[in-house]
Amino acid sequence: MKEKEKDNSLSNELQEDDFDRKLEAMLSDDSSAEKPKKRRRRWSKKKKIAAGAAAIAVVAFLGFNVLGNNKETVPVVSTAPLEKSDIQDILSVSGPVSGTDSVDVMSNIHGKIKSIAVKEGDKVAAGQLLGEIDDTELLKELEIAQNSYDLAVANKEENLKAAQNGYAKALQDYQAAEANYNRLSILAQTGSVSQVDLEQAANSMNDARRAMEGYNLENGQVVADKSYDLQIKNAQFNLDKAMENLNNARMTAPIAGTVVRVNGKVGQFADDLENNRPIFTIENLETLELEIQISEYSIGQVEVGQKATITADIMGGSSAQGEVISISPTGEEKGGGSTERVIPTKIRVLDKDTKLIAGITAKAGIVLDEAKDTWVVPISALRTEPDGSNAIVAVENGVCRIIPVTTGVESDISVEIFPAEGAELSEGMEYIVTPDAALTEGSKVAVLPGNAAMAGVPVQETAAEESSEQTESESAEETAETTDAETSEAQ
Repeated sequence: MKEKEKDNSLSNELQEDDFDRKLEAMLSDDSSAEKPKKRRRRWSKKKKIAAGAAAIAVVAFLGFNVLGNNKETVPVVSTAPLEKSDIQDILSVSGPVSGTDSVDVMSNIHGKIKSIAVKEGDKVAAGQLLGEIDDTELLKELEIAQNSYDLAVANKEENLKAAQNGYAKALQDYQAAEANYNRLSILAQTGSVSQVDLEQAANSMNDARRAMEGYNLENGQVVADKSYDLQIKNAQFNLDKAMENLNNARMTAPIAGTVVRVNGKVGQFADDLENNRPIFTIENLETLELEIQISEYSIGQVEVGQKATITADIMGGSSAQGEVISISPTGEEKGGGSTERVIPTKIRVLDKDTKLIAGITAKAGIVLDEAKDTWVVPISALRTEPDGSNAIVAVENGVCRIIPVTTGVESDISVEIFPAEGAELSEGMEYIVTPDAALTEGSKVAVLPGNAAMAGVPVQETAAEESSEQTESESAEETAETTDAETSEAQ
């Protein structure tokens, strides 16, 4: 009886275990459909190296260096290898871009615009027709001016003819009066003519002389009165003005270039545009210039001929080369309430097809000074010594060396250095990026990891190596997980 009860109990336990396994399998399937299996990844070689370097950094950062059985506190420093490179001292400025030549076509003719022959963006040659103004009134004004001029000329000619005839008669009268006076003078000597008759003859001769001298002579020839020349001059001025207005009714391009603005419209009065805007604006866009304002504090470093690198948003990350072509001889107010003065300066864009257009703002970096293939360190690496000289602090086997240097070209973040007399610089020597003033010759330091000499292992691996190690690790982990699962199911 006990054996039977024991068999029933065992059977029930087996059924319950079977039910539990099926239920667990169902739940496991649902769970696997929603969440992928978690993988336990082992660290790659590179990660181990990095972790080791980080551990060293922590120890170094705490400032402890084990020497024998004693602990000595030493400064922690960051170093970099000394290298040669190029360096530039650059002045950054900005300003509007414009064409090298720009001209506004305006008109003072009070006439309606009859036609416009160009549109914005058109390229034009010098003298090419841009538009026309109604010339109906201008033709009338020209006719009136021409008539006034012709009348002034005719009046002069008439006056000249009358003067010539009058002078000829005056000359004859004088000659006759002079002859009569001479005759009576001879008779008066013999007593045949009274003194009164002689005086009357003299008066007649003088009157004839004054009449003759009243005419204008030039080189012995009679000329018209000067007032007639003035009348002709005034008439000529009015005629020339009328002809000029008629010619200006045909508006033409003063220079070759591109039409960048057309403000006039057919039917508008040419001399009455809104805000006194020009009818046309033409610019020579083949060569562009950057108009900048340089501070009075920086202008002493800028010279005509210096090179510049020009950039603008419209250029999409590219740049163009430029050159300083002019510096104004006078300064002007900066504005905005500032007492600083600025000097207008122009930079010409030397490159073609730069995507730059007139009217936008561009930036320019003017190269004030430069050096190539020279020793360059961050400005922070320079240390001012007590005597005012400069030095860098090199590190050899954890020991500091003070190397005196002189400086050359300086950029915003870097500076050119030269070894001072008796000092030497060598490629790859490790120097402290930000040396502390307390460091002296022979001071011991701990170099932060990241430096190959400190870590004692390569600091870079190729992406392929890292990917390969990670793939191998993940494959091994997946294989192990698959094997564990299969074993569990078998059990």
